[in-house]
Amino acid sequence: MKQQDAFQGISLALVANLIWGLAALYWIQTKPVGAVDIMAHRGLWTLPVTFAIIVSFGRLSDTMALLRSMRFVLWVALAALMLSINWGVYVFAVTNERATEASLGYFMLPLLTIALGIVAFGERPKPIQLVAIALAVVAVIVQLVAYGRLPWVSLVLALSFALYAAIRKQIQADSLQGLFLESLCMAPFALVWIGFNEGAGLGDYGLKVDIFLVFGGIFTAAPLLAYVAAARILPLSTLGLLTYVGPTLQLLVAVLVLKEPANVITALTFGLVWLGVIAVSFETWRSTEKTI
Repeated sequence: MKQQDAFQGISLALVANLIWGLAALYWIQTKPVGAVDIMAHRGLWTLPVTFAIIVSFGRLSDTMALLRSMRFVLWVALAALMLSINWGVYVFAVTNERATEASLGYFMLPLLTIALGIVAFGERPKPIQLVAIALAVVAVIVQLVAYGRLPWVSLVLALSFALYAAIRKQIQADSLQGLFLESLCMAPFALVWIGFNEGAGLGDYGLKVDIFLVFGGIFTAAPLLAYVAAARILPLSTLGLLTYVGPTLQLLVAVLVLKEPANVITALTFGLVWLGVIAVSFETWRSTEKTI
């Protein structure tokens, strides 16, 4: 990979994660709208945003031509499903005082992404990567023992987005085309849900909530376009390491702004995952320095 391409990919990934890191402050403004209703609005309002961009670049016809392949359509539909699950669980977490658990999920994401790269794409793991993955597993076990349940919010968020990144590597479309087509898959279901639920919160809680629901399309599209563009440039192992920026901000927002409690178990769980991420990040940085 050229140094210029690496810099572009890293920059795009950082922009995406900065926006995601502060996302709780955006979606908390949509309360008391339910998580599924918000997910439907995200799916619906992302479509006109991406459609407008596609049309402005004169790429509508070649984008729609991609749908002639049934295999392509199935991959896009699967990506849209993973994205919908991720959106729904995240919004549920930040609107139900579980933003800290959501942050843990995105801290696990880099390590789960590395594991997926090893299993699905045959990327050769380094010993430090295997140790980091083991630390993440221990962190889940700590949560299970301490609270008597799996941290399902964390696990679903990490797994759904890791799978989304892996699926997007199979789709022969750029980031804009991919997001538009994914939104095209979501929009009919979102529209039906909103219609059957009398607007799904739109018009019920005042102008401020309505604005945040509608502009959620822009807020959703911007980081996803940046992230998917980065995913097409960087290997999954490198991309996974850059995601620590987002959950760090998410944790700070959860504890300092949303005032969610943090106890010893929370600190231990995050400490184990952080240790793995820091170790792998250092190893990746050292390897990059040797090759440049």
